[in-house]
Amino acid sequence: MAVAVTERGCPRLTWLVLPALLVVAGQLSAATLPVDNVDVLYHRYDGGGMVIDGPSVLVRKSAGSQVSVSGQYYVDSVSAASVDVLATASPYQEERTEYTFGVDYLHEDSILSLGFTNSSENDYEANTVYFSVSQEFFGGMSTVTMGYASGWDEVGRVGNDSFSEDADRRNYQLGLSQVVTRNSLVGLDLEVVTDEGFLQNPYRQNRYIDPNDSTAFLYQPERYPETRTSTSVAFRALYYLPYRASIRGEYRYFSDTWGIDAHTIELGYVHGLNEHWTLEGSIRYYSQSEADFYSDLFPFENSQTHLARDKELSSLSGTTLAAGAVYEWKQTSLPGIDRLQFSLLLDWLNFDYDNFRDVTVAGDFLPGEEPLYSFDALVTRASLILEY
Repeated sequence: MAVAVTERGCPRLTWLVLPALLVVAGQLSAATLPVDNVDVLYHRYDGGGMVIDGPSVLVRKSAGSQVSVSGQYYVDSVSAASVDVLATASPYQEERTEYTFGVDYLHEDSILSLGFTNSSENDYEANTVYFSVSQEFFGGMSTVTMGYASGWDEVGRVGNDSFSEDADRRNYQLGLSQVVTRNSLVGLDLEVVTDEGFLQNPYRQNRYIDPNDSTAFLYQPERYPETRTSTSVAFRALYYLPYRASIRGEYRYFSDTWGIDAHTIELGYVHGLNEHWTLEGSIRYYSQSEADFYSDLFPFENSQTHLARDKELSSLSGTTLAAGAVYEWKQTSLPGIDRLQFSLLLDWLNFDYDNFRDVTVAGDFLPGEEPLYSFDALVTRASLILEY
């Protein structure tokens, strides 16, 4: 599960890379539909002045041997008093609801997937249609996945009913997974995203030095380009160890037309204690450069065509430590339930910003000399899966 944290007025719809490295070594077969299940999740993010939590319910049911349909309901309840909010506005609360409907169709060694997602909050409406096809070759040794998603968003602003902007998004995905040996699997994913329209937060502002007082600063609304294209390439590897354990690694490179280059390195380990309990842990490191039009402090008003002070467009680095436990009960004695799984996963995140300063810190600081910003966050996910 991917966790996206954004400020008010920004889309929280997360594009998901379609290829997955969840093939069990030694059990290769023709393509199969996902099993019938009910997945109930509670998620909570707490850090950087933001608290985001809520439930998610996913239900999947097959219709014959070739078709599987699914529906998901997801809620984010947001309470925000982050450094961005406190600098120019008051804390706020809001709720986002998301509905997803999908269908998978199995034809020999191919699976075709089609779905629609609607995400709604008081000042943002996002709609996405997605399509993907996954094809296995060589008896399941190789899998190629291609995907496309199209999104159209409507951006509003609380307190201004006349404010309305649009944003269109296109997502193209290509993935390859390959069984190398009985115990090892590798994957390569390519993703290209193109955005066009109103791509900024309508509430966010940047700051510049007060022309009448060099020891003070003023604010003005941000201005972003109306187009953005990003490309990411990810390489993943998974190796199964002989004692009911596995180790995985991932490297991902991201680049966009706004000048941001980012690198992600992750290493994870899963260990089965017995037939019911499994422990897992991972460490991830992330770093990125700043956007071409970003600055923590501009020299004067309208000093350039595009201006941004969004800390997520600055130069930053972060580390994530994750740990979790999973309990699985197969062939249960519960009526109609073939498998039960409960999991509790915790992520601790730390982010350090190289050129974004905390203007909310008390003290007599000159503009541009405030302490650099950093924060910690804890992400909790508790889920229950029932297969029937």
